[in-house]
Amino acid sequence: MKPLVIAVDGPAGSGKSSVCRGTARTLGWRYLDTGAMYRAMTWAVLNAGIDPDDAAKVAEFCEVPAITSGVDPARSIIEVDGVDVSAAIREERVTSAVSAVSAVPKVRDLLVELQRTQAREALQLGTGIVVEGRDITTVVLPDAPVKIFLTARPEIRALRRAREDAGSADASSAEVNATQAALERRDHLDSTRAASPLKQTHEAYELDTSDLTLEEVIAEVISRAKAASE
Repeated sequence: MKPLVIAVDGPAGSGKSSVCRGTARTLGWRYLDTGAMYRAMTWAVLNAGIDPDDAAKVAEFCEVPAITSGVDPARSIIEVDGVDVSAAIREERVTSAVSAVSAVPKVRDLLVELQRTQAREALQLGTGIVVEGRDITTVVLPDAPVKIFLTARPEIRALRRAREDAGSADASSAEVNATQAALERRDHLDSTRAASPLKQTHEAYELDTSDLTLEEVIAEVISRAKAASE
């Protein structure tokens, strides 16, 4: 199969990371988690003592940190100024602030260019790349030959994220309910922001992962990539 770009969007908890990482591993391609890049910028903002809701200060600061994203699907690493923040960006303080930082146009302009550079480099090196995020099919890589919009029922997304946060297959109903409320808040913020909102382009294939296994979803994405490469 010839190298190409698979662009995947979707809300939190829809399975993007697992699907995209698994697809890239299966194909031997690169993998880029753009959400991790926004989390890394958010971590840098918080680490600098800047209020994430102060858009002017965030915009002024965002060119300072050097954000480097790994593209190995077997070992995803994200660094800020040479420091591995892969674990730190998953902390609640970052999760709570990432929508505000991501909404700053200058932040998006800066990171979108980095994301496009990663995609170009992959194709230049003769390998494909799977890119996940919330504006990949609409803004970052609108010409990608394969566009997928992953989704799942709200309660399924909440259960998945609650289990992920708990680090086990067990999550109480209270934890799931709290997680669903948090996801709904983030979905609203991400879909109503002025800069690159989360939305489904009519060109993207909607893939509901609610009742599918991870392997089934990956197989469907690869099938569409093979069809696009013919």
